[in-house]
Amino acid sequence: MARVAQFGIALGALGIMLTLMGLFPGMTGIQPTLGFGVLQIVTILTGLGFLLLGAIIYVKFTFYVAQPSNLAQQIGLRLAFTGYIFSSLAGLADVLGFGSHTAGEVILLGPLQASGIIGGFVVSSLGILLYAVSGDAADADDDAA
Repeated sequence: MARVAQFGIALGALGIMLTLMGLFPGMTGIQPTLGFGVLQIVTILTGLGFLLLGAIIYVKFTFYVAQPSNLAQQIGLRLAFTGYIFSSLAGLADVLGFGSHTAGEVILLGPLQASGIIGGFVVSSLGILLYAVSGDAADADDDAA
């Protein structure tokens, strides 16, 4: 199972690299354009998704290999994925049609969208943290009794 945890680390590192490439396209030699484009937003969200999935795989296969998830861990997973969906909706609001820039205008990443992406990622991080710290506590109390 250590190989699966290593895969989680690699997936998380790939997510960090994709996120940084989306945030700073000049690092890769691509000439940055004015504002944020749709491809940049999708790259950032894909990187955040890989980072989230890598963290979940790492925590599961490092700390809780043969244990089923308890209720608090399942809530943490759902919270993590809900935060990611919120980040995706906030980032792609203009593309999906409910943002401040409609289809005829240039798609930009505004401050409200950026704070929505960051807020969703914070919620996802809290969900993973909840998943990591809430395992095995009920089993330890049952074994002691």
